Amino acid sequence: MAMQVLEKEYRVHVYETGPDGRVSLQSLFNFMQDIASEHAVLLGYGRDDLMRENHFWVLSRIYAVISSLPAWSDTIVAKTWPAGVDKLFAMRNYDLADKKGVNVAYASSAWLIIDRDTKKIQRPDEFLRRYDRENQNIQIPVRYPVKLREADENGTLSPAFRVKVGDLDINLHTNNVNYLRWVTDTYDLNFILKHRPRSAEINYLAEAVFSDEVMVRTSAGDTDGRSFSHSVISQHDRREYCRVRIEWEETGDKV
Repeated sequence: MAMQVLEKEYRVHVYETGPDGRVSLQSLFNFMQDIASEHAVLLGYGRDDLMRENHFWVLSRIYAVISSLPAWSDTIVAKTWPAGVDKLFAMRNYDLADKKGVNVAYASSAWLIIDRDTKKIQRPDEFLRRYDRENQNIQIPVRYPVKLREADENGTLSPAFRVKVGDLDINLHTNNVNYLRWVTDTYDLNFILKHRPRSAEINYLAEAVFSDEVMVRTSAGDTDGRSFSHSVISQHDRREYCRVRIEWEETGDKV
């Protein structure tokens, strides 16, 4: 029987850190994407398994609450498990810690199964629903990801840029984590050096493909200057590709 919970270690490489020497937000999300993909294969619901039915997985929403960002050469122990079904969403949760068991992050994600030809959402079957019962005792202190509001129309717009080859995944769509990289790249370096993300939430709405011209619209999400809403949009027609909300906290470090 396949493992209901998969555990995997990730050593933080220098190319997975940010300018502060700690694991970058996008690298943290990459670890979660990697272990989710590996676990789906072990459970018989990987990419190739779904493709035999002409279906594929789409990450729709993800929400992570972050306690700390390990440094270069540290080890992150990631755990993931399917967490049942919420309407049309197949839920998957994560628990990330350091080698001593100290929490790094908790996260909850919502996935959809899409028909390759019709693009219609498929209902998760009984195989996935049974994890509501089998994993009901595995609790994490994080809510399900929710529908985010778009960034304010009067928000700040980044310069436009094109989707490049290096942004694409195996399906020729922009890799999920690259939207987060585009968003964090719009921040001022001094802000990044003085702040760390406390939480990050993403809604994926449409697929950006090669050569699309993209902009990031940003607005403040509260009055203390530590929460921001972002909409990744098409320069051509202002269509939204995704929405991102990040909460930050001051590090107290001197820059």
